[in-house]
Amino acid sequence: MARIKLLTNEDLDETTRNNVEEMETKGLDTSTIRGLANSQELFNSYFQFYYPARQGRSLSEELIEMVRLRIARHNDCFT
Repeated sequence: MARIKLLTNEDLDETTRNNVEEMETKGLDTSTIRGLANSQELFNSYFQFYYPARQGRSLSEELIEMVRLRIARHNDCFT
């Protein structure tokens, strides 16, 4: 199965690295960010949508997390 390289802190741009470090201090998973950061254009476009949605502005954070986990389980992904 193909794998996407998860960038290290040294590979991330400064803004992304700061966000990742802040998320990790809160115990949050940063694998999505590290994978999407391989394409900075995709990363920027995705997070214009993702962050407002993930902040519970359109759906509750709890519901978003439940859906994310269900999709992962459906795809045999246990991250």
